[in-house]
Amino acid sequence: MSVSLTTHLTSFSTVRPYSAATEHPFLTAAGNGTLSHELLALYLSQDRLYAAHGYPRFIGLLLASIPFSSQHGVESQQEQLNERVVRLATYSLTNVIREVAFFVETAKRYGLDLEAWRERKQTRDYTAEMIRVAAAGRLEDAVVFLWAMERVYLDAWKYAASVRSSTASIEATPTNAALAGFIDNWTNSEFERFVDDLADLVNALDIKPGSESWARAEEIWSRVVELEEAFWPVGGDELIALYVVRRAIQKHA
Repeated sequence: MSVSLTTHLTSFSTVRPYSAATEHPFLTAAGNGTLSHELLALYLSQDRLYAAHGYPRFIGLLLASIPFSSQHGVESQQEQLNERVVRLATYSLTNVIREVAFFVETAKRYGLDLEAWRERKQTRDYTAEMIRVAAAGRLEDAVVFLWAMERVYLDAWKYAASVRSSTASIEATPTNAALAGFIDNWTNSEFERFVDDLADLVNALDIKPGSESWARAEEIWSRVVELEEAFWPVGGDELIALYVVRRAIQKHA
């Protein structure tokens, strides 16, 4: 029995190790309660840009690449596959709208300033790659990219959750209260089912080993791992460089 594409990709040797994206120091700090309030605010500001701006464009291009045809019978395999893509893409878009609202609500509740940060180069790189892949018009590539993003994100926050569960004591701060909500949001059973449904969809595309589509899927998976690793901010000088809005306000106060 041949190995499914998603099983192959999750064991595939990528340019950057998978753990670099899913066990990043940002996630360790998020799990053990040592992440700074400023670094969480920076991260959330970038994730909002990804979710509010990049993700809807990506999903729109994915939907546009579905090969609808009046030649497909109502109960044909292709028509049913197209309908599956529409359902999951629609769910993705509805969920990301909810998520953006969740970001804003959480930021207000815990005093996380979303307006004080420039867009990071790493954020621009990620959203640009999303659009580049989807704009090429190959449905299979866009679906693989969507699954890869969500799979890496799920595993990353599951790692943070495992760190939290093994940490003896976590200080009760607004930062850690906000993180508890984020960890729950990205590790709950509904999100896990969504990622599993995306994996089933990728495998239903019936991409054959050795084909050009299979090779592109390997490239996409490897690139998403790179992008996810880079997306986690590390703080230090970057905090100072990106904190321009608040610094300007303070200077003229």
